[in-house]
Amino acid sequence: MTERATWVPDHVDKEVPSAARLYDYLLCGAHNFAADRALAEKFLTALPSARDVARANRAFLRRAVVFLSQQGVRQFLDVGSGIPTVGNVHEIAQDVEPRARVVYVDYEPVAVAHSQLLLEGNDNATVIQADMREPDTILRHPETRRLLDFSQPIGLIMAGVFHFVSHDKNAPAIIAHYRDALAPGSYLALSHFTADISPNEMAEVVEVMKRSTDPIHPRTRAEIHELFTGFELVEPGVVGTAQWRPDHAEQADEPGGSQIYAGVGRRR
Repeated sequence: MTERATWVPDHVDKEVPSAARLYDYLLCGAHNFAADRALAEKFLTALPSARDVARANRAFLRRAVVFLSQQGVRQFLDVGSGIPTVGNVHEIAQDVEPRARVVYVDYEPVAVAHSQLLLEGNDNATVIQADMREPDTILRHPETRRLLDFSQPIGLIMAGVFHFVSHDKNAPAIIAHYRDALAPGSYLALSHFTADISPNEMAEVVEVMKRSTDPIHPRTRAEIHELFTGFELVEPGVVGTAQWRPDHAEQADEPGGSQIYAGVGRRR
């Protein structure tokens, strides 16, 4: 019998692919299984730029956390954080301010298990297993309350995850629940798949992801804009990931930067 790796919880079914592990594979990570890789290859057939899309989304996350840190945000709630890779929120934020506090949230067991290993010895960062569609579970969790002070600004991160919330779940209401728990001066950094740019490719992606535990539900720019209700969008608003405050002008034209819209809003 092959010994299970320490980052694989006993109850994980390795034959059922997950979006977190597929994303890990697209980013050339090592925490994925054969079923995830097989589905990822179908994903790449449907969307040949998928690796570029994943990298552009990860780059947006980095720039957004740096921006929030520059605005004085010192605590972060990363919902749907996924499997840790290079440039995690706590690494970026604590590079600016070593005392910055981060709570990661994911419902995928491998993502949580690997995050626990990574965060050992870091008293200012933790991970909890929960579903982002259940805000109260996350907001009232003892670990969330231990690390985050909700009377002070918080950076709420939802990078490339909210498209896993189906259209029948009243997505704006879920975001509003989080928003209402945040102090004025908090921020929402969100990125989300869209079918606006390449509707045929995205339709194929939707079909591919129906074979996983995490079907994808793309939204239009207008629908994504609505998720920022109650937040004042910072420039340049809701744009392709590569167009959101690139470090260099040429980065705005990076491949894959238009399949996912991204934006950052400040809580009024």
